[in-house]
Formats: sequence, structure tokens, C-alpha cells
Amino acid sequence: MSGTVVDAFARQIDLSRLSAEQFIQLLETLHMLGTAGSGVHLDGLSTETLADVVRRASKEQLRAIADHPELRMLFLHEIFRRMSDHFLADKARYSSVVVCWRFPGGTGTGGYDRFQTVIEDGCCASGTDLGRDPHTTITIAVEDFFRVATGNAAVAAMFVTGKVKVKGEYAPAVRLPGYFDIPSPR
Repeated sequence: MSGTVVDAFARQIDLSRLSAEQFIQLLETLHMLGTAGSGVHLDGLSTETLADVVRRASKEQLRAIADHPELRMLFLHEIFRRMSDHFLADKARYSSVVVCWRFPGGTGTGGYDRFQTVIEDGCCASGTDLGRDPHTTITIAVEDFFRVATGNAAVAAMFVTGKVKVKGEYAPAVRLPGYFDIPSPR
């Protein structure tokens, strides 16, 4: 199934009619089809459609993804994989930033899943371990990160409400969203 067909399918689903459990079953089925070689892949969704799915999903549905170890990591890896695609090199040409992301409830050290984003020399790289010492460490719940990364929540509001915690330098955390063309949900 081509990306446009997967996008059309995802846009037609009325997520408000699905419980969190049904939403997870749907995602598990799509993921299973992808791993079985059917041509249907969650990573085939366009970034705009992924942002739209996050926008339409309820808090309970997003929390259910965060609580599902395999889907949690699938979504996190997918968002970090796409970061370089939406990186605005001109805006970060003279910047050097290493951000460590910590997501509570994970299986990693101290109960966190960890990723890094490195911006330097006009390039962006993201992954689980880039072996760099961070300037800034951002701790955020997975479901809140999904919303921020897809343009469905303002990171500034989450700072104010305490949903985002920053350790280290604050300036890189504040400037970071400006280095990306964050998708607009449809």
C-alpha cells in the first residue's frame, strides 16, 4: 500500500469512536502488517498525516501508545527519524546544541527512554545514543512529546505548567523548536 493510500486510510478513521484499547489494536494490526511484508507500514504515513492522527487522538489514546512498549518506541523512533527532514539548517547554521531527551516510564536506565538530538555545522542528527555530553536535558512525558513534536501543543505552555523539565542550559531548549519546520496538522 503506497504512502498516499495509507495516508488516506488514516485520515478516514474516526478516532473519537475508538476506545484506547481499540486504537492500540488498530496500530498493532498496522504494525504487524508492516512487519509481515504486506506493504502497509506505519512509517509510510506522511508527517502531516502523523501530526493529524496525534491531533485527533484523545489523551487516553496517546497515553495508551506511551504505555505500550513496542508502539511507544516505534513512534519515538519515527519522530526522531523525521527530525532531520524538518530541520531548518539556515536557522541553526551557527549553532552547536546537544539535547538529551528523557521519557519517563521507559525501560532504559533509571526508568527512562533516552534519545539525543545533535545540531552543529548546519546539520541535525537524532538517535538513541549519539555518545555526546548534552548541553540540555529535557524530561517530558511521551504523550506530551508526541503532541509537541507534531505541532499539537506549545512547548512554552508545557514549561509553564511543569510538564517539561529542563536540566542544564535553558537557552538551547527554548531555541530548539525554531530550528525545525514543525508540521501543521490538517
